[in-house]
Amino acid sequence: MVFNSIEFLIFLPCVFILYWLFPKKFKWLVLLMSSYFFYMYWNWKLIFLILFTTIISYVGGLLIEKYKDKPKIKKSFLLIVCLLCFGVLIFFKYFNFLYDIYKDIVHIFTGNFIHGYFDILLPVGISFYTFQTASYVIDIYNGKMKAEKHFGYYALFVSFFPQLVAGPIERPADLLPQLKNREVKIKEVDYSGAFRYMLIGFFKKIAIADIIGIYVNIVYNDINNANGLMILIGTVLFSFQILCDFSGYSDIAIGCAKLFGVNLTENFNEPYRSKSIKEFWNRWHISLSRWLRDYIYFPLGGSRVSKIRWIINILIVFLVSGIWHGASYNFIIWGLLHGCLQIIGVLTLKYRDNFWKKLKIDPNGKCISGLRIIVTFGLVSFTWIFFRANTINDAFTAVGKLFTDYRFDKDFIKSTFTNLNFSFSVMVYIIFILLILQIINGLKNIENNGIKILNNSIIRFTTYLILLWFVFGAWVYLQASEIGSSFIYFQF
Repeated sequence: MVFNSIEFLIFLPCVFILYWLFPKKFKWLVLLMSSYFFYMYWNWKLIFLILFTTIISYVGGLLIEKYKDKPKIKKSFLLIVCLLCFGVLIFFKYFNFLYDIYKDIVHIFTGNFIHGYFDILLPVGISFYTFQTASYVIDIYNGKMKAEKHFGYYALFVSFFPQLVAGPIERPADLLPQLKNREVKIKEVDYSGAFRYMLIGFFKKIAIADIIGIYVNIVYNDINNANGLMILIGTVLFSFQILCDFSGYSDIAIGCAKLFGVNLTENFNEPYRSKSIKEFWNRWHISLSRWLRDYIYFPLGGSRVSKIRWIINILIVFLVSGIWHGASYNFIIWGLLHGCLQIIGVLTLKYRDNFWKKLKIDPNGKCISGLRIIVTFGLVSFTWIFFRANTINDAFTAVGKLFTDYRFDKDFIKSTFTNLNFSFSVMVYIIFILLILQIINGLKNIENNGIKILNNSIIRFTTYLILLWFVFGAWVYLQASEIGSSFIYFQF
């Protein structure tokens, strides 16, 4: 079941009504059964995987806590839990990729081709709930929290439907207490915040990401017939598509959770306003960035090591990030590119600042800050080529054409826009919706500074009405065009 479906628009009100009708002691059960139904909607067999991971990590957490004074035993239980949970993830998500690597190695050394492919279903959300359960047992092992005794509460922590399939990746210390605390009353629910988040999320997903995705697909699904300008336009559009698709999901998830008195982690903070790759990862997919920092980067020594070791640590973290996103060479290269860009950015920061100071230009002034934002966006957009391309060959083809395949004449530009199915109205629409997105972000920043613009009923009503109109209009267009839509991060 996806958020942008009729089924979900029926499912959510039903769960909301049932949840608030049931007594406090059964509310967790309503959410748990609803979450399992939500997950089983794709394929009922998937429930056994999430139950396996839940049971293993729950029992493992209890055993780790029981033997907390016996380091070797508790470490053994931690390793067993991690091996079992990550073993399931590796089998279902990476088995075919590892088999492809094996076939490539055999071909390189023997010249023989090995054919065959295993039809293994990739369970939606498996990367997210595996990382979430891993953080639970690791936190118990490190003494940061106590094991949850109530299996139902813990199972709900793993499967809570708003963030089950695409995050945010919640920390047990943040989410578990909220799921256990059922003292929140229906009149205390932040309805305004919930519906605002959900409406903005649907606007990002349906009115922006799904519409833009039509033109991104034209480019990347036929990369051999695309020219350099088409690839440039398609790549920039994809930058906004993936931002609105993923942050739209996160906004809807946060809004849904608020209906049940639960506050989820903010997962995005205007990442394309970043002035460096390092800052980008502090603003993009924040819950994953923090997970990688706390459970991989810090244990490796973080930055409190030699420069060479720090470089290795960064590359390991971004290699894991790339592999987490997908089982292909594309994602490995994408992750390593971000790692290399961050290393270069950090190592050259002092020299760049000195350069601007010698020119008597403030490196933190508006002019240079604006330039850094543009450069960072350009670098991030370039790396998205490897993320979006269907194959590694397509990715390198796109990169080659991006820098070479141009002609400077009117016919070239006209044919480019014709091949993209770009009309004047399409361009106006895209510019307008991206402008609205910037206005939304601006209003959010103003409210974060204490100025409650949306408290004005006229402004609030007008804003919501415009967003609703765009969401409904885009949804009708997509349905009429029979264009399927799913969230990009569902495959992770």
